[in-house]
Amino acid sequence: MYIAMNRFSIVPGRETDFERLWQERETHLEQVPGFLEFHLVRGEKKDTSTLYASHTTWKMESDFLNWTQSDAFRQAHKDAGKNRDLYIGHPVFEGFDVII
Repeated sequence: MYIAMNRFSIVPGRETDFERLWQERETHLEQVPGFLEFHLVRGEKKDTSTLYASHTTWKMESDFLNWTQSDAFRQAHKDAGKNRDLYIGHPVFEGFDVII
């Protein structure tokens, strides 16, 4: 399996807006070969930001990479630039091969 994560630093006080954005978002993941599951997780809240991560699990890394080149990916991210005021910096990607 393969885990793909994007870490987001969110402007303090905008957490509800960020969470709502993800709750209402069409991810188009269910139709993608190799997709297993998705979670949005919230981490540490500081005075300067709140940490979130999107967490997807895939059968193989190649399934994830294929998704990043797909129409489903483009559809899921088409409005990403409209909410820049929620973010502090760019998302940070982390990919992991599952060992155990």
